[in-house]
Amino acid sequence: MEIASISQTKNRLSALIDKVRHGETVLIMDRDRPVARLEPVTPANHGDPKGRLLQLERNGVIRRKPVGPAESIVDRRPPKPAAGGSILKALLADREEGR
Repeated sequence: MEIASISQTKNRLSALIDKVRHGETVLIMDRDRPVARLEPVTPANHGDPKGRLLQLERNGVIRRKPVGPAESIVDRRPPKPAAGGSILKALLADREEGR
């Protein structure tokens, strides 16, 4: 946990928010008295409240599995073209329009 005074927080807010994005917590002090705490809105891993996994990932010790497409999209059959429609014609028309 990082500790910062109000003036340090004012001067380094962007850097402190970047640390919070990476799972760290920042305690803001006013004359050696804690007055506020900056912490992530939702933890990246609910079972890791101290952000240890995020720290290991930033240090290059671990790599988390990339998130793939939603199964509901992958398992769904593609739509059939309308009667008399052609996927090839639609693709060629898109290319001609510069899409």
